[in-house]
Amino acid sequence: MIKVLINGCNGRMGQELVKEIDNFEELLLIGGFDLNDKGLNAFPVYSDINSIKEKPDVIIDFSVPVATLNILKYALNTKTAMVIATTGFSEEQLEIINNASKTIPIFKSSNMSFDINLMKKIVSEVAVALKGTDIEIIETHHNKKIDAPSGTAITLADSINTALGNNMKYVFDRHSLHEKRNSNEIGFSSIRGGNIVGEHAVCFYGPHETFEIKHTSFSRNVFAEGALKAAMFIPNKPARIYDMDDLFSIHVSPSI
Repeated sequence: MIKVLINGCNGRMGQELVKEIDNFEELLLIGGFDLNDKGLNAFPVYSDINSIKEKPDVIIDFSVPVATLNILKYALNTKTAMVIATTGFSEEQLEIINNASKTIPIFKSSNMSFDINLMKKIVSEVAVALKGTDIEIIETHHNKKIDAPSGTAITLADSINTALGNNMKYVFDRHSLHEKRNSNEIGFSSIRGGNIVGEHAVCFYGPHETFEIKHTSFSRNVFAEGALKAAMFIPNKPARIYDMDDLFSIHVSPSI
């Protein structure tokens, strides 16, 4: 059995993980870490790192960047593998995570959905086929999401940028621009409202037609399932950063 500790266990995604983990016979939930202990969980919930009693084999982190870096210290001290699904990191915080991956294996993804990672592959290929079109990414999330644009939107843009030779410029705010659109731009639009789990659309605008690829998440279950699959994958791996491409390659036919 792989022993799992959930960081942010009382948050939305933390609770999804708690519900979904029972469907994974290989995983055993030994506890959670959350500063907001509601006292309703049937497993130990810690608010002090030093009070964690049983060492996990892997930590799944669905929290906020500050909380991620806090539990990362524990992971480094105990040589525990991590699955990081939190988004909104600064460049400095990402550098801390990258340095930690030299000591422990870290699985990091801005989106744990398998379908999103298939979308990432598809949009990079479409971008090459439709080179010269205007590319816009529109993402929609619930009103409690803190970061914008979403980490998934950035990931999709990065895959397109790589396919196009890293010559694209990201534009997040056209309000401050008083100039026509440049051909090497990837534009972003972020919508926040209601309880929308997540929606991402990549639009390729040509002079006479538009090609759009869209993914909609109707349940947070898809993200929990992906994170738990990552938790089975990452323990005992050599120290480095892993992502959904590594997991994707062992679950999906190479012909796709």
